[in-house]
Amino acid sequence: MTSPAPLTESYIHNTDDEVRESTVGSILRDAAAKAPDTVALVEGVPNPDDRRRWTYAELLADAERVARALASRFEKGERVAIWAPNIAEWVLMEYGAGLAGVVLVTVNPAYQPQELKYVLEQSRASGLFYLPTFRGNNMAAHLDDVLPDLPELRETISFDDFEDFLNSAPADQPLPEVLPDDPVQIQYTSGTTGFPKGAYLHHRGITNNARHTAERLRLDPGGVYINPMPLFHTGGCVLGVLGPVQREATLVNLLQFDPELMLDLCEQEKGTHMLGVPTMLIAMMEHPTFAGRDMSHLASVCSGGSTVPADLVRRIEETLGVDFAIVYGQTEASPGITLGMLDDPIEDKANTLGPVLPQIEVKVVDPSTGEIQPVGVPGELCARGYLVMLGYFDMPERTAEAIDADGWLHTGDLVAMDDRGYTVITGRLKDMIIRGGENIYPREIEELLFQHPKVAEVAVCGLPDAKWGEVVGAFIRDAGDEPATDAELKSYLRENLAPHKTPVAWFHVEDFPLTGSGKIQKFHLVEDWEKGLFSS
Repeated sequence: MTSPAPLTESYIHNTDDEVRESTVGSILRDAAAKAPDTVALVEGVPNPDDRRRWTYAELLADAERVARALASRFEKGERVAIWAPNIAEWVLMEYGAGLAGVVLVTVNPAYQPQELKYVLEQSRASGLFYLPTFRGNNMAAHLDDVLPDLPELRETISFDDFEDFLNSAPADQPLPEVLPDDPVQIQYTSGTTGFPKGAYLHHRGITNNARHTAERLRLDPGGVYINPMPLFHTGGCVLGVLGPVQREATLVNLLQFDPELMLDLCEQEKGTHMLGVPTMLIAMMEHPTFAGRDMSHLASVCSGGSTVPADLVRRIEETLGVDFAIVYGQTEASPGITLGMLDDPIEDKANTLGPVLPQIEVKVVDPSTGEIQPVGVPGELCARGYLVMLGYFDMPERTAEAIDADGWLHTGDLVAMDDRGYTVITGRLKDMIIRGGENIYPREIEELLFQHPKVAEVAVCGLPDAKWGEVVGAFIRDAGDEPATDAELKSYLRENLAPHKTPVAWFHVEDFPLTGSGKIQKFHLVEDWEKGLFSS
């Protein structure tokens, strides 16, 4: 990426590289033609002897079987949902749906009946592929509960019967023409603020975004990408699946994140690259066997999905001896908008989100006026380009709120841009705490608290208050056996922050409510506080 002169206003357009007219099916066919015998997919289960493996030639052959079976039952553009953890069949379905022109609706395997019903009903899904049970969640029973209320759902297929499904289509079943701007997935937003919306993504967006991300992370042919991110999230099924295939690398999928399994796979499969949200990376480094692990093949680690504390960036590079980068984006942006450079100095890696990815425009605007802010002045980050979703499925009003008439996606994130185009996140518009008319950004407080040696994780929230409107509350997961006292943490913050930013309520938790992509659901913390479930 080149920048001819220092910026004076917070706008940049990265014209590097190109946008290819690619689809999910075309990138797999390209990889199978170039590297048919390269291992494409490894099922990352605990026992090495049980790990199924596919070369690119084998993966394409199985994906085409899936595509023919889908095309024999569903029309191009129909929505078909997948409700399962990171089994290998999920990847086969992703490619098969892409080849058949079917829109994949991704469903969290932890969903309970009402959540499942909402997604299937809102997406108007015609089909559902599901695992009957996973980690105590009786998914088959939940499906039985909601089926009578889903008249448009005409096909439900258990993955226990997947082979029969594959054999159900004739070998000469024709496949439709699939175009780059055709819809490819409906991804439901993680719901950190509650109500989920279905981001309607297209082939061009997710294939190019995955390629640009993999290239910046220097994932080369022969590389091994360890993916703990759930496939129902863009971090998993876009960056995790569609990045390695365009670099002729190997994808190793974890069934579901487990720190010990993650460490095993990094060692045994000689992982070179990985992506994980902060909670995953912390769990790996806190695992009792971590010190004795051989991580020598690991070249880079990328983190995203939520803000990444500066101290954690330093810990990762120093502990693992790897190059680190932060990816920033959101589902609606296919998903990556910015990504750090691996050879940037530690100060940039720890304190910025890095530069914008290729072929994307970014601006920082005053949320009230929409005017572009001067460099260094915080505002809302907006992005435009090939990466922007088609809209929220069947939600035109919500779509109009998110994408303006000029095609700018309004992210809802508050950032400041420097004169190079690097951004620093300062908070969320909806996350911002307004105490007696003063704007307080939780990110600033969380960064400081995370650096305290007795704090493992932290979430700072606005708590309703009759006098001030909102007051600052801090939810702490303690590090070590001797937790910090509230007085100790208050004193620590007062050395660095103005008094009105210091939390007045402190709560110590054993874990946090998380979205499927690893983001802390602050609205749940506030709801539980309002119910009296926390005592300070």
